[in-house]
Amino acid sequence: MKKRIRTLLAASVAALTLTTAVAPAQAQWIVYDPTNYVQNVLQAARSLQQVTNQITSLQNEAQMLINQARNLASLPYSSLQQIQQSVARTQALLSQAQRIAYDVQNIDRAFQTTYAPANASTSSQSMIAGARERWETSVAALQDAMRVQAGVVGNIDTNRAEMSALVTRSNGAAGALQAAQAGNQLLALQAQQLADLTAAVAAQGRAQALESAERQSAADQGREQRRRFLEPRSSYQPTAVTMFHNR
Repeated sequence: MKKRIRTLLAASVAALTLTTAVAPAQAQWIVYDPTNYVQNVLQAARSLQQVTNQITSLQNEAQMLINQARNLASLPYSSLQQIQQSVARTQALLSQAQRIAYDVQNIDRAFQTTYAPANASTSSQSMIAGARERWETSVAALQDAMRVQAGVVGNIDTNRAEMSALVTRSNGAAGALQAAQAGNQLLALQAQQLADLTAAVAAQGRAQALESAERQSAADQGREQRRRFLEPRSSYQPTAVTMFHNR
């Protein structure tokens, strides 16, 4: 801008010199005020600078609006459906638990009947039937635990694909909102994985608890059977027996 002003001043001086040189050949004199001319040039330069500043300000505001729009843009990808499907599969496997399921009242009722301590009023047939029922329950619990574990392992491939997709979306996020949404979905995926782990641990713990309960019931039943075997009984009393009837 200063270079342009110096150029204009040089041009003005040259014009003034030329006018002075040709003035005697003309009938009229052209009045020229260099100071006023320089002030006009400076004023025009200032006006041009103000216009340039306004243009720059408008450009900055436009860029700010573009950045705000990017920050408010939503992530064009959602893993919610896949995560919900994985959770639903695990819940379905847990709900298919055989015999003693994950229900407090059902558990209390079983330990009052099937796993109740044997006593003198319990018949041998009832003890045998109870032992078999407890064994079948333990086997069913082990099967349920293995089915839940298989379902959790099956979710690993889905979780791996979703994690890769979300990390890619996060790295390519256009704004803060997209990055935050990708991060939230990654946290949801992590929560789903923790839920799978909890389900597997619960199923395995259920199987172990039922197996321990079976052993405790078997030990209690063994003590009752031993007590009955060692219980004093009346000695043998000979009696007369008629083998042939007299005619």
